[in-house]
Amino acid sequence: MVKLTAELVQNSMQYINAVKDRELDLRGYRIPEIENLGATGDQFDTIDFSDNDIRKLDGFPYLKRLKCLLMNNNRIVRAGEHLEEYIPNLETLVLTGNQLDELSDIEPLVKLEKLTTLSLMFNPITAKQHYRLYIVYKLPQLKLLDFRKIKKKERDEAQALFKSKKGKDIQKEILKKAKTFVPGGNMNNIAKQKGMNGLTEDEVRKIRQAINNAKSLEEMERLQKILQSGQIPGDKSNSELNGEAMET
Repeated sequence: MVKLTAELVQNSMQYINAVKDRELDLRGYRIPEIENLGATGDQFDTIDFSDNDIRKLDGFPYLKRLKCLLMNNNRIVRAGEHLEEYIPNLETLVLTGNQLDELSDIEPLVKLEKLTTLSLMFNPITAKQHYRLYIVYKLPQLKLLDFRKIKKKERDEAQALFKSKKGKDIQKEILKKAKTFVPGGNMNNIAKQKGMNGLTEDEVRKIRQAINNAKSLEEMERLQKILQSGQIPGDKSNSELNGEAMET
């Protein structure tokens, strides 16, 4: 994997694309996360992150000029909160070929008021019941979803469904499945539960240290599996499992 450094940003291909926008090409570097985009100087209308290993849509500085993000073929499982504060003028977001799997995963996109084009093709989310109507309802400003124009008939149908009692119940069930990542949040709960089962002070310390050192969603997911299996992170007797868990 290649870290997205200021040097990489400055040395990557930059050009005027087919729609006369200034574009930065960051395709295919196996970048694991978005960072250091302040090095762009907010000079680009489009940034292409296709074919990388990004897991979360966040890490943006304030980019007033940015209108289009191409995120095809990454490993995105969720979007960060408050994107509207950092990329307020985003109009096009292409998330084709990622790993969004719940309708609640689009919730952080709702406040992107200028977003008019969204693609979620080849994500598990598209197989969910009411997928298209739900997206149309939650993002009424959209004009194109999965490269298909949203028709008035669809808008009316979405409004009728989700403003009904049945639709409100559906929304409640959807929001229950929302992904949240609060560093240490779920892990601390597991640690407390295990603490009641007779962990030593040293074992509790190791768990807390591992929680504090985890810096990504992937690390937290792996740490959670270790704890749920009854193992202690940092225990030398389980070095192989711990090495795998905290590998970045």
